[in-house]
Amino acid sequence: MTEALPTTAVVRVGLASFDPSKFAEFDALARKQSEYLTPAIGQLPGIRHWYSAVSPEGSYANVSIWDSEEHANQMNDLKEMAVVARGEMADLGGITFHPIVNHPITWTI
Repeated sequence: MTEALPTTAVVRVGLASFDPSKFAEFDALARKQSEYLTPAIGQLPGIRHWYSAVSPEGSYANVSIWDSEEHANQMNDLKEMAVVARGEMADLGGITFHPIVNHPITWTI
């Protein structure tokens, strides 16, 4: 059964790429960041789901489901994400952040 979402729901996709030889460091940092990002993101209105993934091939993805683009855009100003998380990732070196895109949901299963 598919979860009922408002017609305004969006999928927010944030991607980054990094040197695959640094996979262990990026994976460990992403797991550590969940300790402070989970409560910060979880308290935001309109969040439905959040997925964070680090690939050994050198890719990092955050995919989230929000009730609206306005709700998704709260991430643009979330201190824990903008300052601490991205700063910590950048400190490891060799990471490239790609533009974040909000996608209106077309269909679901």
